[in-house]
Amino acid sequence: MMQNKPQRPSAEQIYSEELQRLREWDNHHRPPGWQLSPLAVEKFILGDSKLRIERKFVAPRDVVSRIVIGLATNRGAMLVGEPGTAKSWLSELLCAAISNQSTLTIQGGAIEQVNQLLYSWNSHLLKTQGPSRQALCPGPIYQGMQQGKLVRFEEIARCTPALQDAILSILSERMILIPELHGDDGIIYAREGFNIVATSNSLDEGVNVMSAALKRRLNFETIRPITKVEDEIGVIYREAHKLLQQSGVAVEPDIRIIEVLATIFHELRNGCSLSGRSTDRLASTVMSTAEAVAVAHAMGVHAYYYRDGEMRADDLVHFLIGAALKDNEVDRRRMKHYFETEVAAKPGPHWQAVYQGIKLL
Repeated sequence: MMQNKPQRPSAEQIYSEELQRLREWDNHHRPPGWQLSPLAVEKFILGDSKLRIERKFVAPRDVVSRIVIGLATNRGAMLVGEPGTAKSWLSELLCAAISNQSTLTIQGGAIEQVNQLLYSWNSHLLKTQGPSRQALCPGPIYQGMQQGKLVRFEEIARCTPALQDAILSILSERMILIPELHGDDGIIYAREGFNIVATSNSLDEGVNVMSAALKRRLNFETIRPITKVEDEIGVIYREAHKLLQQSGVAVEPDIRIIEVLATIFHELRNGCSLSGRSTDRLASTVMSTAEAVAVAHAMGVHAYYYRDGEMRADDLVHFLIGAALKDNEVDRRRMKHYFETEVAAKPGPHWQAVYQGIKLL
C-alpha cells in the first residue's frame, strides 16, 4: 500500500537533516531563544556547499542579513513585494531555522476578531469550570509567546485597524492580558525567541492602511523578483523537481524546456527581451517565478500520465495559458504579439516547438 504522505511538508521537515547538521556545526553566538546563530540562519537560507546546505532562496546576502539581524533585536520583520516573489517561503525558512517550527501561522484576510488572533475559550470547560488556563484555546500568537517562537503573519495589510492595534500592543508590551483571569494567570509574558515575521503584497497597499506606530515596530524589507534569468532557471528546475517527487511523479524536468519557460516569464515580467528589445508586459498577471514553477510542475505531471514520462516543448503553451492569461483578452493579444515578435525569432528546436502553440492564443 502506498504511504499516505503529507502533500506539503513544512520546511523544518523537508530540511531536518540540514538543520541538524547546522546545529552540530554552529559554535557562534545565538540570540536568546534561537536554535541557530544569525550566521547559520543565513547559511540555511542562502546555502553553503562546504556544509552541504542547499540554496533555498535567491536574494542579495545583505537583504537576508538585515532581516535576520532585525529579528535578533526584537523588531518584527515585514516582507513586502509583488505576488509570487516567495515572501511566504522566506518567512517559513526563517521560522524553521530560528525556531525549528514554521507552523504558527496567521492569515490576515481570514481573521475578523481579536480572539481569533490571540485565544478563544473551550465552551464546555468554561461552562463547567469557569475561566481558567485549562479552558483557554491558544492561538498562534499566544503559543509563540508562551513557547518563545516566531509567528508567521501572512498578508498583514488585510487585517482591520482593530486587529492591527492588537498586534501593535503585542509588539510593544510583549504580553497578553486575559481579563477573565486573575493574578499571574491573567498575564502571558513573551519568552525569549518570540517575534513576528509578517508579509504583505504590494498590490494590497491601501486595503487597510497600517498605522505609523505599527510600522515603527517592524523592519520593512522589499523582496524583489529574481533579476538573473540563470538564477530563475535554477529555482524553477529545483522547485519543480521537488514538487514532482512529492507528487510521486517519476519525471525529471527537461532543462531545455525550463530554460524556455524561465526566459518567457523573465521577458514578459520585465517588458524587455534578453537581447534588449522592448516587449509587452501582461496587464493582469504578475509573471512570477512561483507561477513558472507551477507551470513546470503541471508539465511534469502531464508528461507522467500522458507522455510516457517525456516533457515536450509543444505542450508548454497549454499550461502557459492557464497560468499567465487567466481570462484577460488584452493579455491574450499581448502574448500573441510577444510570440510573433520574440519567440518566432529565437533559434533552436525547443523554441520553434513552443512557437507552434501560437495557434492556441
